Amino acid sequence: MIQKIELDNGVRIMAEAIPTVRSVSIGVWIGTGSRYEEVHENGISHFLEHMFFKGTKKRSAADIAEAFDKIGGQVNAFTSKEYTCYYAKVLDEHAPIAVDVLSDMFFNSEFEAKELQKERNVVLEEIKMVDDTPDDIVHDLLSKAAYGEHSLGYPILGTQDTLKTFDEKALRSYMDRYYTGDHVVISIAGNITDEVIQSIKDIFKEVKPTTYQYEASAPRFQSELITRKKETEQAHLCLAYPGLEIGNKDVYSLILLNNLLGGSMSSRLFQEIREKRGLCYSVFSYHSSYQDSGMLTVYAGTALEQLDELVVALNQTTSRLCEAGMNEKELQNGKEQLKGSLMLSLESTNSRMSRNGKNELMLKRHRTLDDILAEINNVTLENVNRLAQTLLSTEPAISLISSTGEVPKSLRA
Repeated sequence: MIQKIELDNGVRIMAEAIPTVRSVSIGVWIGTGSRYEEVHENGISHFLEHMFFKGTKKRSAADIAEAFDKIGGQVNAFTSKEYTCYYAKVLDEHAPIAVDVLSDMFFNSEFEAKELQKERNVVLEEIKMVDDTPDDIVHDLLSKAAYGEHSLGYPILGTQDTLKTFDEKALRSYMDRYYTGDHVVISIAGNITDEVIQSIKDIFKEVKPTTYQYEASAPRFQSELITRKKETEQAHLCLAYPGLEIGNKDVYSLILLNNLLGGSMSSRLFQEIREKRGLCYSVFSYHSSYQDSGMLTVYAGTALEQLDELVVALNQTTSRLCEAGMNEKELQNGKEQLKGSLMLSLESTNSRMSRNGKNELMLKRHRTLDDILAEINNVTLENVNRLAQTLLSTEPAISLISSTGEVPKSLRA
């Protein structure tokens, strides 16, 4: 049973009691990410996430780490395009400690000049690390190819130039805009007590109410081609087709379509391109959903001399799926696979915390497991095949990293 508590300042608390476990997972979810940044502040959401771990008025960075290490807990954070999350998982008896430290980070982070400079260098090294990993950076290039100058095309890490401009004033200003009531969800799941929930209410009632509302503009999907020359042993290729926004009624049809295309070892891409033709070690697909857009992505890496053959194989596989669709056996297998992965994921308190936090932040609604299983069971072959024809017949956005940077014949119009 999920309990929703809404405070006067707009902060929402999602609490799911699971008395059969001995752990508690808690996450502080903020409704902002790289999508909500101005071009000159690209990367500030991610940089702020880093700075929350660099010390508060009463704890140093080492104190924050030690607070969780000494109780065998875990603490971390991540930034996406549309939200940021700070989270911890601890034994149930240590839940008050997790609440205390996370809230201290939220309210009392200091952003000292020397720590800002050190962390700028840390994030700069992170940017360089990603840039040295072509199978990572090719996905950032793909967002640019699909969304152009729209903020959904911005890299989450930002750039070396924008990183240099972030100081305490910029971070405080950004927090004043987005780390406010309506943008904050506290999600907690596990063996929780009324006392822990009350402490969350008492602490987070101090969050400032929201006064600034970001006016999001829907992106236009662009079928652009972006290439980059880089010394690498493989050519790394991504194709993106339009997807579905969060909450779309056809989302489970798309999940089943993606699983069949490249979301599993039995998928058509894996079986055709890796198992049958031996062209790749890594080939897969995935779907990303945003508030008003989505993207179905295919990735594959291969030797440069095999790139044309790979592109032909990718196009043949997607074309067959687009034209002939999936069959009844594939549909039923996909449904059972999806239901199994869903059920297994919910055995973790961290997964439940994440599910509840994200659903409240992005959808403001929660479905029971029975409701979700019913929706999956109700997906028809006609629904999936209609979606395949609609999405996969679109000209894809393309990103490519290779040692020459040249566009192969198979990708030329």
